[in-house]
Amino acid sequence: MDVSEDQPVFAAELTPYRSLGKTGFRVVLVLTGGICVFYGGFFLITGAYPIGFFFGLDFLGLYIALRMSYRSGRAREEVRVSRSNLSIRKFSPAGRVVEHRFNPFWARFNVRRHEEFGITSMSVTGEGRGTDIGSFLNPDDRESFAKAFKGALATVKQRI
Repeated sequence: MDVSEDQPVFAAELTPYRSLGKTGFRVVLVLTGGICVFYGGFFLITGAYPIGFFFGLDFLGLYIALRMSYRSGRAREEVRVSRSNLSIRKFSPAGRVVEHRFNPFWARFNVRRHEEFGITSMSVTGEGRGTDIGSFLNPDDRESFAKAFKGALATVKQRI
């Protein structure tokens, strides 16, 4: 096998978008925590203790939801296309890795579109196997990835 056949024609790392950084995460928690303590304390003092208790539960719910969102943000996918191999490595938030390999000449890139929303799903199939790709991407990122990935597959298939 020629070394140039294994040189990547296309390589991408797909990650979920998170609009709130670590600093923003802390600011949101401090502000909501302060509001919950203030109003919860007010209702506790005035004798409406169940309302104060629910302010604490609301804050706990917000904290858990934000932590789960950040945990899911650790998921990522690495996509690599060379003349001899198409590799899709999926990393779960827990760190587990699943790798899917395809022959790029037999691989088929499937894109499902909706008139209003654009690309709704993308997948790669070939040799009786398949996997979805970029399911966590926003619509604009799906469009740009699909265009680049489709171009890379076409480039590899043209060089016979």
